[in-house]
Amino acid sequence: MLLLALNLHASTGLPLPLSAENSAKCALLFKSLRLNITELLKSEDLCYGLIQSNEVTVRSVETVQACAPSGTQNSGCVMLTNSSFNESECVMSIMRDLAYYDAAIASYLESPLYRPDKEVPLLSPTLGIIQDLRKNCSPETQRGHNSSEVTDNLWNNDSYINRQKMCKMMRGFHARAITINRAIGYISSGDHRK
Repeated sequence: MLLLALNLHASTGLPLPLSAENSAKCALLFKSLRLNITELLKSEDLCYGLIQSNEVTVRSVETVQACAPSGTQNSGCVMLTNSSFNESECVMSIMRDLAYYDAAIASYLESPLYRPDKEVPLLSPTLGIIQDLRKNCSPETQRGHNSSEVTDNLWNNDSYINRQKMCKMMRGFHARAITINRAIGYISSGDHRK
């Protein structure tokens, strides 16, 4: 019976759960990503010389939709319920987001920068954390996924316009990192499997 249950789980296409040790490591990496982006946005170097704005650029609403069931809200915060939460879809969406931000930040760092001595050390740790997450916490099917085709033409402007876009993108990524951390916390708790 146990063998049948394991085969059923494997045939559904769900990512196999991480070991407890790896799950804790991944949760810490996701938290580290959120904290890193928070600190990065506090720095004056990323948005140096830009007109202050609260504009954000978010890749898509895909992760929010995949990781938070619709129709279940409480005081403006989405609450996850086990009746409509799809762990596999949520994890895959998170990994697609990470692939996009990996490619976007890497291609930005290869573009002509206004202040490479400030921007490279500021963004490189974020890129490193994303790459660690993709390497250590991604289901096998998502590890090679790359979004460079989406980011190929992202930084074709002058450094001022590119910095504006990067600043807005990192603000959006910060909001996304908060959503991702909530989803990972929920997945780690196992409440959706009850």
